[in-house]
Order: sequence, then C-alpha cells, then structure tokens
Amino acid sequence: MKHTITVLVENNAGVLARISGLFARRGFNIDSLAVGVTDNPDTSRMTIIVNGDDYTVEQVEKQLNKLIDVIKVKTLRNEELLSRELMLIKIDAPPQKRSEILDIIALMGGKVSDVTRSTITVEISDTPERLNTFEELLRPYKIKETARTGVIAMQK
Repeated sequence: MKHTITVLVENNAGVLARISGLFARRGFNIDSLAVGVTDNPDTSRMTIIVNGDDYTVEQVEKQLNKLIDVIKVKTLRNEELLSRELMLIKIDAPPQKRSEILDIIALMGGKVSDVTRSTITVEISDTPERLNTFEELLRPYKIKETARTGVIAMQK
C-alpha cells in the first residue's frame, strides 16, 4: 500500500542524507521524494511516497521524529491530501501530426513550453495517475524525453 509522508525539517546540510539513510536501514524503498524550501527559508518540506504496511510506516514515522533536524512528521491518508507532480515531456511532432498532439495537450491541461521544427515540449502538472494517462496518450507519437519531479503533497 502506498503511503504519503510529509516531513517538515530544518533547512540544514545533511538532513536529506540522514532521512534517506533511515529508510535504507529499514529496508524501505522510496517511490518518490520531493524536497523544497517552505515560506520560511529556515525550513524545508519533504514529501515521501513509500510502499509498505501500516505498521512499518508507523515505525518509520517514530524513527523520523527522533532525528534532530525533524520538526514535524505526518502521514497523510489519500482522502485528506492534495498532491501534484510536474512532468516535462518532449514529443516527436512532424507538421502533419501537430494538430492531433495539440488537441491531446489541450484536453489534458498541458502547456506547450517549447516548439522546434520536429518536436513539441509540454509542461503538465497533475496527479501521477493522470500524468501516466497523458504519457500513454502521447506514446504513439514517439516520446523523445521525459522528466518528472516526484509528488508534492499537503493536507486539504
């Protein structure tokens, strides 16, 4: 089962290494990890997506709370969180296929970020599931490159 853990930490060097090390020692694989500074430059928010049972996640949460630089840890239930992920995707776009590709982009709420003679690069922010759908819709047009940020989340 996937769990979303948000961790508010002091913005110090080595914090990410200590937290990821804790997960590694527990044998936990991190599916997604996003870190960014909050409105206070002295603190950062980490959003960590992990697979595991409730007991293991509870144990990791307790271990996280013991770390010096950790201010607050919260595991968010799916029904109480708002999550988004950003994706940049470059698609092969010959002139005869551009209108079809642009229709898909508009339908899914993407934004064209760059256009060349042979490609279109799109920026889209949505849930991981919708990004997967968007990627599948564009796959027949030959995806040249994809970059995803990882999930960020907060409580509703």
